[in-house]
Parts: sequence; C-alpha cells; structure tokens
Amino acid sequence: MHRYMIQSTLRQFGAHRFASTLRPVAKESVKKGYKTRYIVVGSLAVCTVLYNTNDTVHDSTRHLILTMRRVGVVSIATTRCFYHYKRILGKTYKDKEVRNIELSRCHKKCALITLHALQSNGGIFIKLGQHIGALTYLLPSEWTQTMVPLQDQCPESTLEDIQEMIAEDMGSQFAELFEDVNPKPIGVASLAQVYVGKLRATGQEVAIKCQHPSLKEFVPLDVLLTRTVFEMLDIVFPEYPLTWLGDELQSSIYEELDFTKEAENAVATAKYFDKFTGLTALRIPKVIQANNRVLIMEYIAGKRLDDLDYLKQNRISPSEVSSCLSHIFNNMIFTPNVGLHCDPHGGNLAIRSIKPTKLNKHNFEIILFDHGLYRHPTTQTRRDYAKFWLAMLDHDQEKMVLYANKFANVTEDQFPLFAAAISGRSIDVALNYDITKRRTNEEISQMTSRLLQGHFLADIMRILSRVPRIVLLILKTNDLTRYLDECLHNPLGPERTFLIMTQYCAKTVFDEDVEEIDNLYTKWSFKWCWHYLLVWSSYERRKNQLVLYDTIFWWRQKVNKFLKLI
Repeated sequence: MHRYMIQSTLRQFGAHRFASTLRPVAKESVKKGYKTRYIVVGSLAVCTVLYNTNDTVHDSTRHLILTMRRVGVVSIATTRCFYHYKRILGKTYKDKEVRNIELSRCHKKCALITLHALQSNGGIFIKLGQHIGALTYLLPSEWTQTMVPLQDQCPESTLEDIQEMIAEDMGSQFAELFEDVNPKPIGVASLAQVYVGKLRATGQEVAIKCQHPSLKEFVPLDVLLTRTVFEMLDIVFPEYPLTWLGDELQSSIYEELDFTKEAENAVATAKYFDKFTGLTALRIPKVIQANNRVLIMEYIAGKRLDDLDYLKQNRISPSEVSSCLSHIFNNMIFTPNVGLHCDPHGGNLAIRSIKPTKLNKHNFEIILFDHGLYRHPTTQTRRDYAKFWLAMLDHDQEKMVLYANKFANVTEDQFPLFAAAISGRSIDVALNYDITKRRTNEEISQMTSRLLQGHFLADIMRILSRVPRIVLLILKTNDLTRYLDECLHNPLGPERTFLIMTQYCAKTVFDEDVEEIDNLYTKWSFKWCWHYLLVWSSYERRKNQLVLYDTIFWWRQKVNKFLKLI
C-alpha cells in the first residue's frame, strides 16, 4: 500500500516536473507557430495585393503559371506516348498481323493524346500538328488523319486582345482605322486570324490579318519545348529520328511571324504570275499595308477548292482546276529564282466563279492566301529534281538513283523507299510501272500494310533525317498539291498532271543544256547549232506530249458526242 503510494507519488512528481519543463518549450513553439502563420498569411496578402495592383508582378506571376502549365501539358503527353510505344514495341507477338493491329491502335491512341496537347497549348503547337498532318505519304494514316481538325479548328483570340495589339503596334485605335468590322473572324489559323471590314479612310472592303497576341509571349518557349521533345524522342527511339521536323519548325516559324515578309512574298508572286494568268487562273489579294503582326489586304471571297458542289453548280471543270494547280506549283518548284509557297493546304486556297476575260479564259479564279512560308531552292537543286522526275517518268532507274543522291542525299539502298515516298505510290509501281495512272485499291492496301510494319516506318524516318530541309519543303508542297488533286476527283486522272509537270522539268533541263552549250562553243558556230538542235528537239518532244494528249482527248470527246447523237 505504502509502496504503491510512493510509486504513484514519484510518477506524479516526475510527470509534474516533466510537464513543468515542457511548458516553456510548448509556449515557445506556439509563439513560433503563430509567427510562421502570420508570416505566411502576410506574405500571401502582400502577394495578392501586388498581383492585383502591380502590373509587373501580375504579368510575371501569370507568365510563370502559364509557362508551368504549357510545360506540364507537353511533359505529360510526351511521357504517355513514350510509355505506350515502349510497351507495344517491346512485346513479343505470335505473328505480324497481330503486331500490326496493336501498333495501329497505339498510333491512334498516341495521336489523340498529342492532338489534345497541341490544341490545349495552341500557337505553334497547332502549326506542328499541321506539319504532321501534311505528311500524308510519309507517316501512318492514324497520325495524319487525327491531325486534320487542326487545319480548320484553331483557337481564337478575343477581339479585345486584337484591338489592344493593333493599338500597340500601329499607334492608332482599331476604330480609327476600320469600320463595319464583323466581330466574328472569317478564318482562324494557327498563327493568325482574319477579320473583314472597311478602311475608314477610303471605304474599301479589306481583310485584316492579325497575329495571335499570345504568340509573342510563348514562341521562344514553345520552340524550345518542341526541340526538346524531338531530341528526347531521338534518345528513346533512335530508330525513329524526327529531329528534322523540329529543326524545320524552328527555322521557319520566326519568318512566318513577320508579316512584312509575307507581304513581300505576296507582291513578288503576284507580279511574277501576272504573265501566266491564262495558264493558272491565279489571283493573289493585293497588299494594302503590312506591319510585323498586322497585314491589311483586299478582301476576296471564295469557296474551298475541294467544294465539289460549288464547282458543279458553277459549271467549273475539276480537270481544269487540277491543271491550273499543276501549272502554279510546278512553275514555282522548277523555275529558277521564283519563290516556292510551301504551305498550300486546303485552308490557304480558295476558288470563285467569274466571267472569262482576255487574260483569264477560265470561268474561275484560284485564290492563294498565306504567303508567310516561302523558300528559294538553289537552281542546281531544281535542275537535279527535274532530272529525277524525268528519269522516273522514263523508268530509268540508274538516273533516278543518281539524281536522288544529288538533290536529296539518298543512298542507293534507300532509293526504292524514297521513290515510293516521293511519288506517293508503292515501291513496285514507283520503280517499274506507270505512276501517271490512278492508284488501285490493291496498291493502297499494300502501302498501308507495309507502313504499319515498324521497320518500314523507321526506314522512312532515317531517310528524312538525311534529306536537306529545303527538299523536305518541296516534298511537302508536292504532297499537299497531290492531295488536293485527288480531292477534286479529276476525271482525267493524274496523267495530265504529270504531263504538265514534265513540261516544266523539260524546260529546266533545256535551260541548263543551253547554258552548257554557250560555255563550250561559240554562239552560232556549227557545233553550237548542232548541239542546240539536239537539246531543243528533246525539249520539244517532251513539251508536245501534253499537246498530243490534249489533241487525242479533244477528238475522243467529239467522237463520243457524235456517237451519242447517232
């Protein structure tokens, strides 16, 4: 009993002493806790006040938050895609068919993840998606088809932000410059959007192209993120080199963002094609005023080039439209010193019905917009490219390999796949058959099946990593115009389109041959005349293939009409 009481007393005494020693410490901790809480609350209060009252703090904080968000969107999407591809490519499959099915699903899943990320960040990420979507003959259809919405469904800037940018850049208020402006833009692209209104000074109806104000803030970051992603992809999947796509985006984006450059390209191209209106039916809107981020042009309304109902209603021949397209872009590609429009997708082309004139005997005009992305290939590149196509049309594989190496840096082993990619045909057709004929369902199925195989895609990527950037843009332009031609459902098929291209290739080679003859021989000497006659006859033979084709086609139409009357 006493023992228990003594132990109890000792315990109480010890607890009391322990409590007495902790009491000052506890009080001190509470005081420190309050101080910390006051500091945190005070700091938050100060930050809130500064955020709402100080423009510098507000803008810096906002920029930091948006930057972290953009980086997060890209990082998460990249990680997810890496995970899915590593999982699929690392599996063992019982046969190729099962592997192809799984890989196709993976392509689609990753393309959707990427599409969501590109749409979320906007800006040049939309442009990147458009680049991917344009590579219809070089990337799996799951990727290119998924990116189609980016051609027409780009994020829209508010009119208030646009007005603020115009006041900042042009030194005048929006209302002082324009009137009767439709607040709804007629077009929203990855880098800009276009409004229709009238110039207050003259009353002329104009198209006002305005760059998205947010681009100025985030372009350097977005370019860095894009390059980083492709470099990471190169490390994780070295068999699929795509750094060339990031390099091309970086080299072109700053030029596209300067609308004064676009104005120069538009003026130069319009001036050059004035003398080809009869062949091309081309119309380029006149530039009225150009600023780095604002471009004012005459307003020309038109329908999409692939609007077949509009063509039918206005009795516009799809085959004539196809021919004009071929003349426009082959002229740009093969003629020395002429700028090449490298972004001729459906959103940058329009058509409108007109009455034929002396200069333009067609009943339509093809309107070409967005002259921001232009390149000037060297004369030698154009010549080697022309010789490559002539060799391909002649089925001369030895020369095809030679000139593919000269203009595209492609080896003999890589050549068969390169020929398929550049022509949009299967390897067998590109090397041995007539590529001027329509693609059959069997050929399309064969191409799709081979593309689904991982090694086939990897080979294409390796080839593209070797090809000069300017050649990639030429190939891109070829792909886009070929796609537009297919959308027109040209009743003549691709044969006439290839014959038009042959004329431009032959003219390019003829000019080079004449240049060499002038260097080797005295003009009008016997040797000069003899060699000139040889190269001229070769050129005329090429050129007259189209004349012969059109003559036969014309007679065939006449005979068919006569037989129907009988």
